[in-house]
Amino acid sequence: MYFLGVGTAAPATRYTQEQCYSALRASPQFNQLEPRSRALLQRLLLGNNGIDTRALALDPLKDAFDAQPDVLHRRYASHAPRLAHEAAQRALSEAGCSAAQIDGVIVSTCTGYLCPGLTSYVIESLGLAHDVVALDLVGQGCGAALPNFRTAEALLEAGRSDRVLSICVEVCSAAFYVDDDPGVLVSACLFGDGAGAAILGREPVGNSPRVRWQAAASSTDPTQRDVLRFEQRNGMLRNILMPEVPELAARRAAEVLDTVLARESLTREAISTWIWHSGGKKVLQALQREIALDVESVHWSSEVLREYGNVSSACVYFVLEAALRGVARPGWWWMSSFGAGFSCHGALLEVA
Repeated sequence: MYFLGVGTAAPATRYTQEQCYSALRASPQFNQLEPRSRALLQRLLLGNNGIDTRALALDPLKDAFDAQPDVLHRRYASHAPRLAHEAAQRALSEAGCSAAQIDGVIVSTCTGYLCPGLTSYVIESLGLAHDVVALDLVGQGCGAALPNFRTAEALLEAGRSDRVLSICVEVCSAAFYVDDDPGVLVSACLFGDGAGAAILGREPVGNSPRVRWQAAASSTDPTQRDVLRFEQRNGMLRNILMPEVPELAARRAAEVLDTVLARESLTREAISTWIWHSGGKKVLQALQREIALDVESVHWSSEVLREYGNVSSACVYFVLEAALRGVARPGWWWMSSFGAGFSCHGALLEVA
């Protein structure tokens, strides 16, 4: 399987962390929080947490504090199809591929629910064929991109599809609100909105960098399900985010990495470029410690985190796009995503 084109999209409304803090201070909810919650928000938004700006589907920013179930759902329903469409158009353009050539479409999301799913909207907006294989994948959280790619690989290898459009889209601001739960507060300060798309095919095309999917593995530990997950409360999604997530993610990422490398008779030193899920500054630091990586090894992920925050399942599309456009060193690349479950996924890419 080959990546023929990658595209991303984010809301035009972009805010600094300082702007987010100012809006928060002016909100009626702020003074209702406990002092330790207010101190946590100040530390997260004004301290060095690796994020400078986030693109959010909020205009004006104070809309973030209208946290009613119907308002949040409308935000998701309005922005998720548009972001998915924009990312897909850019991936098609990058691949030099027309919508008529797409015979499979897979969309992953976790920050909202639509029925019919987002594939229906993408088929309509792009003008895809009515008999396209359309799969909506939900409930995989931040790690969804690689399961999405593996599903595309199965369609391609089975001969059912020649060109698959893969999309991950998240409107994280459709799950934003503040209360005294530290996980909810951290989420409101960390996540951003965005979509990523890729065109996947059985053979490479054009003169762009050749990105071949070589091998992949996944690991799911249901005993850690409550460490990172969404729950429904009062009609709204609520992010459960425990402090042990960074270290858990790093351990699982190392295990999946070593599993694939052993299978392919490679060592960690063979990896020239790392495409990590930009889960947060602490996550990237934990990966560095666990896998003995230098700062340069998380460069592309850190840059995406700095500019967009954690865009959940769309993150690795942003990081892959940044590395390709930045002319990262070719050779063996490692891509890894992780999230709800607790699940971790990794893939070995050969880039020439």
